[in-house]
Amino acid sequence: VLGYYNRRGINPEAFLKEIKFIASDPDDKHFFNVTDEAALKDIVDALGERIFSLEGTNKNEISFGLEMSQTGFSSHVVEDGILLGAVGAYDWNGAVLKETSSGKVIPLRESYLQEFPEELKNHGAYLGYTVSSVISTERERIYVAGAPRFNHTGKVILFTMHSNRNLTIHQALKGEQIGSYYGSEINSLDANGDGVTDVLLVGAPMFFGEGRERGKVYVYARQGNLFVPSGALVDLQSYQNSRFGSCIAAVPDLNQDSYNDLVVGAPLEDEHQGAIYIFLGFQETVLKKYKQRIAAADLAPGLMYFGCSIHGQLDLNEDGLVDLAVGSLGNAVVLWSRSVVRINASLRFEPPKINIFTKDCRRNGKEATCMRAFVCFTALFLSARFQTASVGLRYSTAIDERRYSPRAHLDDGGDRTAPRGLVLPAGQELCHTLPFHVLDTADYVKPVTFSIEYELEHAEHGPMLDDGWPTSLRVSVPFWNGCNEDEHCVPDLVLDARSDVPSAMEFCRRTLRRGDCSAFSLSFDASVFVIESSRRRVAVEATLENRGENAYGTVLNISFSRNLQFASLIPKDDADVGIDCASDDRHPARRVCNVSYPFFRAKAKVAFRLDFEFSKSVFLQSMEIYMVASSDSEEKESAKEDNSAHLSFQLKYEAELLFTRTSSLDYFEIRSNNSLDGSDPVGPPFHCTFTLQNLGFFPVQGVTLRITVPVATRAGNRLLLPTEFRADQENMTCTIWGNTTDYRRTPAEEDLSRTPHLNHSNSDVVSIDCEVKLAPGEELNLHLRGNLWMKSLKALKFKALKLTTNAALQRHFQSPFVFREEDPSRQITFEISKPEESQIPIWIILGSTFGGLLLLALLVLALWKLGFFKSGSRRRAAEREQNSQGME
Repeated sequence: VLGYYNRRGINPEAFLKEIKFIASDPDDKHFFNVTDEAALKDIVDALGERIFSLEGTNKNEISFGLEMSQTGFSSHVVEDGILLGAVGAYDWNGAVLKETSSGKVIPLRESYLQEFPEELKNHGAYLGYTVSSVISTERERIYVAGAPRFNHTGKVILFTMHSNRNLTIHQALKGEQIGSYYGSEINSLDANGDGVTDVLLVGAPMFFGEGRERGKVYVYARQGNLFVPSGALVDLQSYQNSRFGSCIAAVPDLNQDSYNDLVVGAPLEDEHQGAIYIFLGFQETVLKKYKQRIAAADLAPGLMYFGCSIHGQLDLNEDGLVDLAVGSLGNAVVLWSRSVVRINASLRFEPPKINIFTKDCRRNGKEATCMRAFVCFTALFLSARFQTASVGLRYSTAIDERRYSPRAHLDDGGDRTAPRGLVLPAGQELCHTLPFHVLDTADYVKPVTFSIEYELEHAEHGPMLDDGWPTSLRVSVPFWNGCNEDEHCVPDLVLDARSDVPSAMEFCRRTLRRGDCSAFSLSFDASVFVIESSRRRVAVEATLENRGENAYGTVLNISFSRNLQFASLIPKDDADVGIDCASDDRHPARRVCNVSYPFFRAKAKVAFRLDFEFSKSVFLQSMEIYMVASSDSEEKESAKEDNSAHLSFQLKYEAELLFTRTSSLDYFEIRSNNSLDGSDPVGPPFHCTFTLQNLGFFPVQGVTLRITVPVATRAGNRLLLPTEFRADQENMTCTIWGNTTDYRRTPAEEDLSRTPHLNHSNSDVVSIDCEVKLAPGEELNLHLRGNLWMKSLKALKFKALKLTTNAALQRHFQSPFVFREEDPSRQITFEISKPEESQIPIWIILGSTFGGLLLLALLVLALWKLGFFKSGSRRRAAEREQNSQGME
């Protein structure tokens, strides 16, 4: 440079002064005044010996201060000067200085040691890679600087700079990923424009995620005078290298919603073609989901690295809207903003409600209610520069009935108009009239809904619709409810219900037909109702009456206990009110019935019958049916007491049991010549069977079968010897009690002539108690086997003896079953007889025989004397003589 100055005769004083200023102190070691260009080789060798230490090494102790600072690598304009970044200062750790009108403010290196310690001085933090500032709540400007290589993860500091070359670091933000270059791009956003920074944004364009260098922009929200993490901006989320966050630009309001916005560049997206993202400000933050993505591929072919730089502060086409300038490789792209318009749509009706009680026109030969709808639009431009503009609009109107038979029709035919166009001047309302009619219908509750859909006629050019503003409208026109002038219907529903299940007293009189039923009804623990054995259903007779005004949306809710199943609901034949019930698989014990939909007329009354079937799988000792009538109309609280009916019954069931018995032994005669050996005490066997069969619909339980067997006399003489008792039902519980073995070995004399019938009341018995549980149709057999005890029966004195085994059913006190018989029991009787054998002396027998023979001889002699034995021979001789004479 000096040779050039000398050859051209230029005074080098100013240049030498600047070089001395740049050179490190002292000048005698770092400033060389060379007059011969050939001597430069020796100077270069000397500098090589004292070259600054390489990053991460300590081979040389000589280092640089601001000699290679690269001041101006980044800059930011403030009120009193320009904030400059010097990334190469202090061996590439970096620094920040401010150029003012009164000179440079260069903070001392010691000012940074709080966040940039001495032990990390060789890492090359690059502080000052980017600089910016924020405005605190006290309206104080706080500087922001990024150091993307600090500790390899990056750091951002917020600080204030003082004139005494000191700075105060208020807050430090640290990166989270090595090599992400966190802090290489910084910007702040005053979203609501109140002069206070709301959001600080820090870019990490080399953030590595999902195998790609996607980039990331951190959002920090203001909290007092500090900035706290508040998530990150969301880009396209595509699996590609994008370096999202390489450029962050805060721009004035782009969508004209009074909030400032943000533009972020991603220059490597779409194979290095690039793209930018627009994020909208809202209140005191920025919406993290982007509102618009502009890709270079959609603008022009050949653009590369689009979004590497962004500027958005100028109105280039002077339309009152801020435009964007976006840099790319070798090109700059200008994007013009478009004005935003909001379309306010309204729909009103004349008259405001549908009066189906008054038909004022005829359509297609039918009486109808005719009405008019007014469709109105107003255009509102958000930018003040467009208040005299106009916009083209296209719209269509439809009756949104969504049913097979629509209730309303357009007079032009159908339920939808063809698209129409109109031009809306800014701020002026334009309306179109749409005539329609309503035919007679049964649905007066749900209003008729009209829908309007509209769009700009030239959506690709000119103004654009506000993205958050609706482009459709749904308005409903209600039906007049036919009530008082205030149109406030106050119904008064009254529900009454009764069941056909008989009480215990009614069951006794009607089914058992007993004269005195008080004892029967008092035998239960409470007032109960009895289900007859033949009953399979429960019927409920109910009436619902509306004593007030129209009740819209009247509903009858029916709930019942699990042992019932809903069968049917049938209105009476003379009722003109319909009741439709719907089932719900999630709630099988509930039904919801619509009564006279859509409304239950004033003073109307409906009688109906409910039928329930008893469940085959659920058996309960109670039954409940609960019904509640309600409507969408507001009924007075005092009138709701009679809106429900609660039928609750404690139940007893009539058991339908077939109770029979059989026996292998009915009669036995004891003789002296009996084949049984007199020394064997065991007599003939017997086999008794008692059978119970459940012929009813309900399972039988809570019942005990007691069998009493007379096994001995009261004097201890055994009569029967039971050997086996068996039930053919598994898991049946039976209890046997009484003495079955301890009786006299030698029978005692006992006269049973006066006690010819022995049973459980006058003898020693063995009792067998069995708990009976029978499912519907199930049968139970109880078998009793044994023998007569001949040793005692021969010794006892009697002519005829009856031994009766008794089997009786006993109902537990809490049992849910009752019996039609007062005392259901069955008996098996053994009849035993013993004929008397007389002892006649032999002399009486011989004398009687001799006397009889003598009497017979005397009788024969007398007859012979009288000729009794000759009269026949004489008669035969005379007959022969007569016959011979005749032959001659």
